[in-house]
Amino acid sequence: MVCAFSAYGVSGQVRYSIPEEMTVGSFVGNIAKDLGLEPQRLVAGRARVFTAGGSEYLRLDREKGQLLVKERMDREQLCLEISACSFSFDVILENPMEMFRVTVEILDINDNSPVFPKKEIELEISESVLPGALFSIESAIDQDVGENTLQKYVLNPTDHFNLKIQGRLDVSENIEIVLQKAMDREKTKHHYLTLTAVDGGDPRRSGTVKIHIVVLDANDNAPIFSQATYKASVLENAGKGTLVTTVSATDADEGSSANIEFYFEHATATIRELFTIDPISGEVKVVGDIDYERNKQFRIKVKAKDNGGLTNSCGIVIDVIDMNDNPPKITVMSFSSALPEDSVPGTIVAMINIQDLDSGDNAKVSCSIDRNLPFKIESALANYYNLVTDSVLDREQTSEYNVTITAVDGGYPPRSSKKTLSLKLSDVNDHAPQFQQGSYDAYVFENNASSLSFYSVSATDADWGPNARVSYFLEDGSLNGAPLSSYVTVNSDSGVLYAVKPFDYEQIKSFKIHVKAQDGGSPPLSGNVTINIFIKDQNDNAPQVLYPVQTGGSLVAEMVPRSADVGYLVTKVVAVDVDSGQNAWLSYKLQKATDRALFEVGLQNGEIRTIRQVTDKDVVKQKLTVIVEDNGQPSRSATVNVNVAVADSFPEVLSELTDFTVDREYNDNLTFYLVLALAVVSVLFIFSIIVLITVKIHRWRQNRLFFKSAANLPVIPYYPSVYPDGTMGTLQRVYNYEVCGTTDSRMSDVKFARPCSQNTLVDVGRMGTMQREKREQDDADVSEEQKPPNNDWRFTQQGQRPGPSGTYRYSTSTQQRWTPYSKARAGPHPDGAGGAIVGTGPWPNPPTEAEQLQALMAAANEVSEATATLGPRYNAQFPMQHVPDYRQNVYIPGSTATLTTNPQQMMPQPALQGPPQAIPQVDVPNAAQTPASKKKTTKKDKK
Repeated sequence: MVCAFSAYGVSGQVRYSIPEEMTVGSFVGNIAKDLGLEPQRLVAGRARVFTAGGSEYLRLDREKGQLLVKERMDREQLCLEISACSFSFDVILENPMEMFRVTVEILDINDNSPVFPKKEIELEISESVLPGALFSIESAIDQDVGENTLQKYVLNPTDHFNLKIQGRLDVSENIEIVLQKAMDREKTKHHYLTLTAVDGGDPRRSGTVKIHIVVLDANDNAPIFSQATYKASVLENAGKGTLVTTVSATDADEGSSANIEFYFEHATATIRELFTIDPISGEVKVVGDIDYERNKQFRIKVKAKDNGGLTNSCGIVIDVIDMNDNPPKITVMSFSSALPEDSVPGTIVAMINIQDLDSGDNAKVSCSIDRNLPFKIESALANYYNLVTDSVLDREQTSEYNVTITAVDGGYPPRSSKKTLSLKLSDVNDHAPQFQQGSYDAYVFENNASSLSFYSVSATDADWGPNARVSYFLEDGSLNGAPLSSYVTVNSDSGVLYAVKPFDYEQIKSFKIHVKAQDGGSPPLSGNVTINIFIKDQNDNAPQVLYPVQTGGSLVAEMVPRSADVGYLVTKVVAVDVDSGQNAWLSYKLQKATDRALFEVGLQNGEIRTIRQVTDKDVVKQKLTVIVEDNGQPSRSATVNVNVAVADSFPEVLSELTDFTVDREYNDNLTFYLVLALAVVSVLFIFSIIVLITVKIHRWRQNRLFFKSAANLPVIPYYPSVYPDGTMGTLQRVYNYEVCGTTDSRMSDVKFARPCSQNTLVDVGRMGTMQREKREQDDADVSEEQKPPNNDWRFTQQGQRPGPSGTYRYSTSTQQRWTPYSKARAGPHPDGAGGAIVGTGPWPNPPTEAEQLQALMAAANEVSEATATLGPRYNAQFPMQHVPDYRQNVYIPGSTATLTTNPQQMMPQPALQGPPQAIPQVDVPNAAQTPASKKKTTKKDKK
């Protein structure tokens, strides 16, 4: 029979009743159903059975949620003489941790028959015993309980004796036979009786004993004990031979009938192992090891017998006194050796059961751990404790704890037990990678090789395992419109920085990148660092000469008067080096010169000065070659040619002008590029000619007019250097001039132009106004001749300002005029008059590319015959009023008029609706002379 019911407990309590002697594997109960749990909870919670005593008679089937018999259970062995037999155990679940108390009651079955201590009892009874005398008989023992225990005795035959039972049918019962009829020894010396003990089981069991009665002569007094029941106590673990108690009895008879003998009646095997009684003195002593935890009390029946065969009995009750002989027993019911470091305070680490088999104060146990640990002990139930966290844990500070649990009982002296639990903290990704510095400075030389490793960063993570595995990434960014990944990359494992391509210090001197270090946790944590990358300069650039400008088509010469003193500043060589540091420290040296004894070059400033007085014997033409070197390793250099004219007057310089030769020492690369450029220009020129002819024919058919465009020769502007003292150095004596002449004359006409620094810009708004005014003029105005330039545009000597060298050009027949080359070709009047100067402004109809190329090619042929420009120093010899208005002498291809600078002289241009009018003749000041006249003029100037 199995029954179960629930009661209130910690988490729940179940009680089962099962019969003893159930076979192994028998079903006891459905624990999941009885506790109201889902079967999956038993599996997920790793349910298990815990028994404090260590013996497990039942086992748990997690899958089915059933309790099954694990070991055969004998109620008589488990509970001995205790009628109510039961045992308890706990069912423990985890996640979350729960505990249920299960009590199992063992029900008795009739598996034991009544047994008498002896198979045969012999009694000696005197024949003189009168009827009614009582004779004690050892009762039977039935280990079953309840209905299955001993219920009655049956005596057979009953002709002389009858059965008398006093008290309950248990150990304390007293079975006696009563003499019903006097015996006669002479008739019958022996009587044989059968005593049967019957229990109440189904089926009933019984046991018998034979009683042999020997008839003796008269003995009419039986022994009498001084006490019916003796009470005594003994300490557990008492030594052998310890006296427990002494029984005594008296006999009224005399002689041999008064001799009494004592012995244990119905003594069990346990009693015979632990105690003994002296048959003469009646002393009861200890002969075995008494254990309070096994037997707390003993009940012994003692019988006294005289020589006449008369007997009497008494009882002894011995109480065992507990001693503190058992230390507390610590049992870990549940324990997780790995605990996450982010566990909140109060998290259960282990569930502990502590049992002390002693009693009273000896069983009162106190549990404790070291106070310096972040844990504490909490009492859940009697004898149950929980080890819980008491504060925040940090694996990075302490990764492992050894928790020693100490249990001390209340005995005297106290006994204790210790158990150590090794607890490891599992890592949680709670630390981001950290760099040692907030920023780093990395240096790399320019012109480095691709994939060059130039720096390494490292970050540390205080976590462990995958949470401490750091990877490095380059954060997104751009530099000069390109992503940073096209310049630098980082190894994700080692943090080594690599250059993706070579760096150029002249383009990039420094930049910043941000490297992110990310761990392998989930979610990952990261840290950033800034790396300042500085490009270190190498001497990979040669010095560049800014002044004097070296061109292949023009010549710049410095003029030194013959009256110049020692130390006279001729000019200054200005050079720069785009490198930095000592790679940009420049030094100037005079490599070669026409007269080394006349000039010297400043080593640091590049100033060319005279080192002696100039004499009349010094040649006019002086050519200096200056080498500029930087301080790099190895050093780089550049050379510049400086032409110096030693003369007091401009005609003297002009006579030697054509003797200056242009340096033609070009390297092979420059020659290749020039040849390539000439080939490209030639192809474009031919193509432009074809297009131009086609356009011209088309326009001629429509307008009946053929326009002939004039070519403009650009002039490279020359800007003098400004010295630290605010002066212009020798550049104040260099001027722009224009040389005009025929093919057979070297000095036919000289006209001086305004310095480039005085060029003015055109007002675009005024340009639009001017063009609208031109369209509003009558067509007849177009035919008006252009007036020669007025005197408003003449320069005075006082207003002349020295400037850089200009351009010159020879003409074979017609004098050509142009302005110095500049990005701005128009501007306001120098005298402040209103209107816009369009003579040098943007063309209304810009020339085609073919027209410009044609003009440039024609000009190139003429320039090859010219010498070079020279900025003479003169103010008195050549007055400025003879300088023509160069901005007025501009012919705009595609226009029907020549632009002037005076608003009153500007001819309006009609709308291009009808055929264009003929181009009017322009009065040209200083008309072209004949070759003969030019020669005469030249001779006069020489004189």
